[in-house]
Amino acid sequence: MTVPERLAAFRKKMQEKAIDIMIVPTADPHHSEYLAEYYKTRVWLSGFTGSAGTLVITGDDAVLFTDGRYFIQAEQQLAGSGIALMRMRTAGVPTLEEYVEGKCREGLRIGADFALLSQKMAREWQARWSAKSAELTDSDDLFDGLWADRPALGACPVSVMPDEIAGESVLSKLNRIREKMTEKQADAHIISMLDEIAWTLNVRGEDVANTPVVISYLIVRQSDALWFVDERKVGDEVRAALREAGVSVQPYGTVFAALSGMPHARFLLDPDHTTARACAALEGAGVVEAADPVVGMKCIRNAREIEGLRHCHEQDGAAVTRFMYWLKNVADLSTLTEISASEKLASFREMQPGYTMPSFDTICAYGPNAAMMHYKASESSNASVDAKGFLLIDSGGQYVDGTTDITRTFVMGQISDRQRQHFTAVLRAVIRLASARFLSGMSGKSLDVLARGPIWDLGIDYRCGTGHGVGFRLNVHEGPNSFRWHESPSRGEEAAIEPGMVTTDEPGIYLEGEYGIRTENELLCRVRETNEYGTFLEFETITMAPVDLDGVDPATMSADERAWLNAYHAEVRQRIMPYMQTDKEREWLTSATRSI
Repeated sequence: MTVPERLAAFRKKMQEKAIDIMIVPTADPHHSEYLAEYYKTRVWLSGFTGSAGTLVITGDDAVLFTDGRYFIQAEQQLAGSGIALMRMRTAGVPTLEEYVEGKCREGLRIGADFALLSQKMAREWQARWSAKSAELTDSDDLFDGLWADRPALGACPVSVMPDEIAGESVLSKLNRIREKMTEKQADAHIISMLDEIAWTLNVRGEDVANTPVVISYLIVRQSDALWFVDERKVGDEVRAALREAGVSVQPYGTVFAALSGMPHARFLLDPDHTTARACAALEGAGVVEAADPVVGMKCIRNAREIEGLRHCHEQDGAAVTRFMYWLKNVADLSTLTEISASEKLASFREMQPGYTMPSFDTICAYGPNAAMMHYKASESSNASVDAKGFLLIDSGGQYVDGTTDITRTFVMGQISDRQRQHFTAVLRAVIRLASARFLSGMSGKSLDVLARGPIWDLGIDYRCGTGHGVGFRLNVHEGPNSFRWHESPSRGEEAAIEPGMVTTDEPGIYLEGEYGIRTENELLCRVRETNEYGTFLEFETITMAPVDLDGVDPATMSADERAWLNAYHAEVRQRIMPYMQTDKEREWLTSATRSI
């Protein structure tokens, strides 16, 4: 079916349920950013493939709300669909809540699948729209029976992450969670977020593309824990390892019955991470609402994790560096395309012994395509790479000892003075943030301006945050740490940046119809010193790959900025040189990391 045909069929489903307005989010029951194919209902219904967006459908119209990362992509993909684009956080554009509120009338029924909607959101929406005499109702899954070739949920086997890589045992993590439960006088804690479950149980899976998580729920009690998961995935080795920590495996589909069967328990739950349907199953039980304690534990890397991250970033940096040599010296530009370049980079990653899978779909964008922050090349958009301008590649890998995320913009030939100015401004922005020295307690919201300064000086901005937290062989995007100045509560911009957190540093310049430039490194926060003023923190750049000096104008950089870049390149040269396989690669790396 075409998108208009799908919308028409969906509206019939709405009529059968007596629903006047339907909200279709980008969501699964576990509030994941990246979804299993089964849950990509908004993509199927709208044709918009970006990873963030909410569709609102009435009997007469349909609109899609998405953020600045996707404006260009959404405009192209929604053309002719009958769905209007709502550019979030731009002048004159209402919020989703305001848009729905403007249509409210007495007796209006607003539908949402409560298996996907957080308790916090359901509560806020109900309170807001009931004031307008409208009702928020649980629609159930309207795609059941409508999406004929809907993919099935996977059944890939689960693996155990050894303690020597994780740096902490399952029992230790469970006991830390129980300490937080005791503080809140709770008997049990339900965890729905897949990365939190994987971290707690030291397990990894393949249920979501590029993200080694397992679709499941976890209930932690004071004396044991119940893991609700498709039992076909869990082998004897995994069961035995979990049994030692007091964890029993239960069928995935029985979690709500289990919750309903604990009416006398007092549950700790995070209403922002737990669905309205799961909370409904707890009717009659005691509930303590608080931030999920796992979030604050998981984002702080222990010593073993930090050791693993440095190692996997060496491996990943070697892959990117060898690709850069190939791109600059070997590639046949008469046949090179975005897709073939992406495949070549993947081949270099696959040579690394610790590599397991990508950490997200690679963004390989040439020329104007790079102005779309989350562009993905397709057969129809696949651009040929010429000997001029910029090729932007944002990519990453999952390794046995960590997760990587790196962007490099490569100069393919002749560039203009303006392009060189913009390339250097982005590099200076990266350096400004990476060089920060700051007092403990400062948030990413406070630090974001450091990166934007050199770009704001040009009268330019980028419509996204400057950086996000990165998981440990988990989600490439994780909270609560981030660098972003504008309002986006789900990204945790108010969270303090603490020692052990890993956050990306990725400012950029994106000019629609012209080009895009982004340079991205990962930063590990660490203690610099403690004195009478408090504890000062700093960043260690753990990403190891050259920045393309062909795009840099040293004359526009300060002495401190040049010194930072020269020191960084010296470290890259020292750590990546052993991975180079030929004399030509080694000679080139020496030149690519020369002092300026």
